[in-house]
Amino acid sequence: MATASTQVLEFGLGEESYCLDIAYIDEIVDAGELTRIPNSPPHVEGVMDLRGRTTSIVDPKRVFGIGSEGSRNRIIVFDPEEMGDGGAVGWVVDEVYQVVRVATDDVDEASISDDESVRGVVKRDDRFVVWVDPVAGDDA
Repeated sequence: MATASTQVLEFGLGEESYCLDIAYIDEIVDAGELTRIPNSPPHVEGVMDLRGRTTSIVDPKRVFGIGSEGSRNRIIVFDPEEMGDGGAVGWVVDEVYQVVRVATDDVDEASISDDESVRGVVKRDDRFVVWVDPVAGDDA
């Protein structure tokens, strides 16, 4: 019997690796000029124009409580239809690594916290990759 699998995008935030289902992703772009929005929540970096569409740029390090610095050179732009009615949103990340297929059996859900935005942990070679869900919380 075949095991179910999902394609995920692996990316880096600080020293850690994360992944998310590619079904949520519209495109990946280089980080550019952002316009800061006064009185916006701390996790919102600002907005940018992506092909005529105003896109809110979120810092997932703030959303997930990650305190490390990084290069912040790529933006993962989410498909607005997959994200609900929140409009166009992107995450600024340090690095984008690769798209890989993850078997459902390889996702360890027992070791995760009560955080709804974390789907599980995937063991890849000699490291762990945290699988996150961008629509689980209102902040992302």
